[in-house]
Parts: sequence; structure tokens; C-alpha cells
Amino acid sequence: MSIVAILGAGPIGASVAQTLARRARVRDVRLIDDAATVAAGKALDIRQSGPVEGYDTRVSGIGDVLAAVGSDVIVIADAHVDGEWAGDRGLALVRRLVSAGATAPLVFAGTSQTWLIEAAVRELHVPSDRVIGSAAAVMCGAAATLAGIDCALSGADVRVTVCGRPPALVAAWSAATVGGSQVIDRVPAHRIRALSHQLTSQWPPRPYAIGAATAPIVEGLLNGTRRDTPGVTVLGGEFGLRGVACLLPLTLGDGRVQARIIPSLSAQERTDVLNSLG
Repeated sequence: MSIVAILGAGPIGASVAQTLARRARVRDVRLIDDAATVAAGKALDIRQSGPVEGYDTRVSGIGDVLAAVGSDVIVIADAHVDGEWAGDRGLALVRRLVSAGATAPLVFAGTSQTWLIEAAVRELHVPSDRVIGSAAAVMCGAAATLAGIDCALSGADVRVTVCGRPPALVAAWSAATVGGSQVIDRVPAHRIRALSHQLTSQWPPRPYAIGAATAPIVEGLLNGTRRDTPGVTVLGGEFGLRGVACLLPLTLGDGRVQARIIPSLSAQERTDVLNSLG
């Protein structure tokens, strides 16, 4: 059982904290925000929910960003006052953590942090296998839900990979399955195109969904994964590119990305992914 620091007590940070606490697979969740009283209040609210929902994860609210140093995983979310840690402001935060000696993997949970993920690797030289984005992973669930509705089934019956550079994401419908059969065998081509357009309209995802997508990434970094987990990673030669952020299925463990999985794509889907990557 490990310590997870969440930087930002905004809606995303609070959702990630609550989801991690409820799943009870980490020992200690630290919700960190300059608005210390807000962080402490939200942490107390989450902790008081424990006896009702049956978890006893320790959740605390802290006002000092450097309290994240020494954690096993650091989640960079959204501040209570200023919103998502992104752009130059976000880069300054990461620089401060790195300068203070933080070596934990960084999970970026915001929807506007694609550039920041790339800049952390490019400018601050954070190892690319220690940097992961989680918000875009929600889109795999969104695609599954849309296909499930079209087939009058639960989204849980659908397996579909989504990849690309957020927010320009591409669903790999050519290899997707629903109820054990190929989606393209059950859904007409015009409906596939419509589903892709609908998927685009689902961005950006909301805080509750981001919390649900972030928790498995954090737990995978800490404990390893039994199956591939979607996350945004910085490419190291995949698709012939380096230094570009891309949503892909990942193998996680030992605090890092152990492998990036290139999904099966049709020729058109591959072209669309390459276009999204620039």
C-alpha cells in the first residue's frame, strides 16, 4: 500500500482522490492545494464517506506543494482557484517538483495538459516512461458506450481502442468487438462514421469520468497491470515519431510505462492517427 499525492483540490483532483479512496488500493491519499482549508475540507468529506461506503483509506488535505515529494505517484490535476495545471504555469510546477528531488511517476489528469506532458519530457528531461496522461483514457469508455447503445447492448460488452494525440482521437473500429463479434459486422459503415463524429463531441470528459480513468493508471503504476491500460504516453519511436504525446494501450508496473502497445488499425485509421500526431 502506497502514498499518492494529488496536486489540486479542484473538481478533477477531488474526483481522483475520492475514487482512489473508495477503491482502497492505496494506503494514503494526499490532496494538495494552495487553498489549504479547501483541500482539508474536501479530504475530510471523502474520509467521512469511508464508514458509509466501506473503505478506510487515509485522506488528508495539505497546502504545501512540496509535500508531494517522496510520494509513490504524483497526480497533477486542477487547483481550486486557477483550474488545471497546464501551459507555462504547469511547467513551472513540474520544474519545482523535479528540482526538489521528486522521482515518482507523474500522472497528468487534466484535459488541457497535452503540451505539458510533452514539455515535461522535452524541456525538463523527465523520463518518458514516468509521464502518463489519464483524461483521454476516458474516451475508450465513451467509444464503448456509444457502440453499445447502437447495438442495444451494454458498453461493458464492447472492446474498442482509441488512440491519437488529444483531443484529436481516433477509434479503431476495424478491430473493435461487441458481444464477441466484430463491430463492423454489426454496425453499418455510415453508423461507424456517425459514432466517430459523436465521439469527438464527447471531449472534454467530466471530472467523475476522469477520476474513474485515473485510478487504474495510478494503481497499475504501483502494483502492475493484468491487462493493458489506456493512457497518454510520449512516443519513443512508435509511428516513426518521438516526443509526441499519444493515447495508447500501456503495460504499467514498477512505477513506469513498461510497454506501449500499437493497436491494430485499418489503413484509414492509421492515416487519421498520424494526422492527429502532426
